[in-house]
Amino acid sequence: MQKILRIALVVTTCLVIGYLSSLVTKEIMTTWYPTIIKLVFNPPNWIFAPVWTILYVMIGVAGGMIWNKLETDQENVKKAFMFFIIQLGLNALWSYLFFGLHNPFLALIEIILLWLMIFETYNQFKKIDKIAAYLLLPYLVWVSFATILNFSIWWLNR
Repeated sequence: MQKILRIALVVTTCLVIGYLSSLVTKEIMTTWYPTIIKLVFNPPNWIFAPVWTILYVMIGVAGGMIWNKLETDQENVKKAFMFFIIQLGLNALWSYLFFGLHNPFLALIEIILLWLMIFETYNQFKKIDKIAAYLLLPYLVWVSFATILNFSIWWLNR
């Protein structure tokens, strides 16, 4: 049961971070964001909440699975969790930079750092539990797409 509780705790933490990040975006989605130039393949606003919810659950399950390996691989788990926490913090920071500060350029620099931290988290997780690492791949793909969107918004609105 302790393994399930660890996973549930990490999933809940990820969802809370996602919810807190969404507070920054909520009002902006109807004020500033509609006024900026976006690419034609920019997804509709309604898609972001369900996609991020699914991703946060997957990220949380992956993190919980790694935490469950602490007793058998303490050194690697601690290192992997350090990257996990950094990428989660950067994830939350991006919303503030892009939506809160209305600064696509600063958000672009930050999302590149976020992508690198997710990739390193994936690499660290892969050493411990391949399934946990694979759960991060949709997140990495989505952030790759978000980086393209972020770049295009910065470029089109500079």
